[in-house]
Amino acid sequence: MMNILAVGCHPDDLEIACFGTLAKYVQAGDRVVLCHVANGDKGHAVILPPELREIRTKEAEEAGRLIGAAQVINLDVPDLMVDSKNEELIKKMVGVIRQFRPDVIITHSPTDYMKDHVEVCRLVFDASFNSSVPHYCPEIPAYPPIVPIYYMDTLAGVDFMPSEYVDITGTIELKLRALACHESQIKWMLEHDKVDFIDFVRTVSKFRGFQCGAGYAEGFTRCAVWPRVTAGTRLP
Repeated sequence: MMNILAVGCHPDDLEIACFGTLAKYVQAGDRVVLCHVANGDKGHAVILPPELREIRTKEAEEAGRLIGAAQVINLDVPDLMVDSKNEELIKKMVGVIRQFRPDVIITHSPTDYMKDHVEVCRLVFDASFNSSVPHYCPEIPAYPPIVPIYYMDTLAGVDFMPSEYVDITGTIELKLRALACHESQIKWMLEHDKVDFIDFVRTVSKFRGFQCGAGYAEGFTRCAVWPRVTAGTRLP
């Protein structure tokens, strides 16, 4: 059994990019923990931030339960305020990593489309290294090794060419049901932007499937720096 830590910026980012893969981990008997760094409070033009924060937290928890995640964590940073150099935020992420001692971390790509996502990528990279240093935050016990990081797909796959694929044909419907838990986003995008986001995500998964000979797939790249490159894949 492996411990999998998936770190997304906003509630629904993981569902969009890697929930089919996370569901496969769970079905294989692995322990999956979901961590959202931002609380999604500014993701709507009508619902005000305090109310939306509560709504999106509950939606993320429901999505996590649907795939059988062991835990859903929210670091509760307001949208557009994620700062990978914020020492308190780094310590929070170190605490998460030391508590769950992941064998694999999945997070945003360095080429993702907005600042919050890119900041989460850098935050995870730095905190996962810092967590292995005994004299950094000694008040938080346990010092896990530096582990592989896999970067998940960008929104719509723009400027992202996967080096590895996971066949999610068997979990695509579960992935989309989990995504549908985020009603505050799905309904708003359909009404305001005229975008059927469930169909959007299905289409991207189908496209990635065409690339690798599967019905549906999710794409990833490895963080290719020492000592994170290991022989073989740790994707399911």
